[in-house]
Order: sequence, then structure tokens, then C-alpha cells
Amino acid sequence: MSARKRDEPVRLTRIYTRGGDKGETSLGDGSRVPKLDCRIGAFGAVDELNSAIGVVLAGDVPDRFRPWLERTQNDLFDVGADLSVPFGVTDRLRVTQAAVDQLERLCDELNAELPELKSFVLPGGTEATARLHVARATCRRAERDALAAGREHDLNPLVLVYLNRLSDFLFVAARAVNAQAGRDEPLWRPGG
Repeated sequence: MSARKRDEPVRLTRIYTRGGDKGETSLGDGSRVPKLDCRIGAFGAVDELNSAIGVVLAGDVPDRFRPWLERTQNDLFDVGADLSVPFGVTDRLRVTQAAVDQLERLCDELNAELPELKSFVLPGGTEATARLHVARATCRRAERDALAAGREHDLNPLVLVYLNRLSDFLFVAARAVNAQAGRDEPLWRPGG
């Protein structure tokens, strides 16, 4: 077997290991934990979120959004890697402030082009918009799961900030996709 290249983060030669057959799995530092550990739940929710973004990308999303969403998918693997290694381990990949700052820049850029909100937005409009809202709702759950894990284990606090900002970005992106398609946003009408 040849040595792994520096830009090759992992080499999977066998998909099944049988190591989890009794309800345990390994964290990124090699320690074994029950699959019901809240950290496993948190990065499982992040994986589900990543899959939801993959569904957005598999559809008819405007080209302008593709690089941002593709980058987000890669960033979410970084989030999962961060969650899978105890925070005290210092030589591992961690979510950075730069990733949070990038999401804030994208939110500001997209939001500047949108009309002011005067009601809550219902998840709908174009198919891409509806899929972005599903990803946003999944992101909120991933954030709650990470928050729960953070109550029991030391986590990188930027993981929570990143997920919070990502849900904001997915909301603004959903609005922007509707706007680009010339679709009116479905708005909540209390009692209506």
C-alpha cells in the first residue's frame, strides 16, 4: 500500500469493519463510544444536513448558488470532523472564524438584494427554494444536537456559531432563489 498523500484526508479500503456491530463506534481520536453518544447524534445530523444540500445541488438550483453550496458541503465535513474529535485534542481540523465570516459575507451580499421582510416566510416557491428550506430546518436540528453534545462534552464553540450562521445563509439563499426566479414569497398570514 502506498503512503497517503497530504491532500488525501482518508483512505477507505474496506467499507464495513464490523467494529460497530455491538453498538459502539470510534471518535476521530480512536476512542470508542456508544453509538447513542450525543456527539455521534450531532455529527449524524450534520451528515443529514450535508445530504439535504446534496439534494438541493442535484436539482435545478441557479448556477450562482452552486459554488457556495458545494463549499458548504465540504465545510460540513470539517464540522463533522471537528465534532468527532474531543476538543482538547489540538492537532486536528477545527471550524474557524474565517468559515463563519464567509457565511456572514454571503448573507449580507444576498440580503442586500432582497426586499425587507414584513412577515414570516413559508417554505415554498420554487422547488430549489423548498429544498433549501428543508436543508435550513435540518441545519437547525443539527445545531440543537450539537448544542446538546456541548452540554456533555467540550466542543469547539465555533461549531455552534457556524451552524447557526449556516441556517441564516440557507434562509437568505432560499429567498434569493425565489427572487431570482421572479417568484413571490409565500408569506405567513396569521389565522389566514
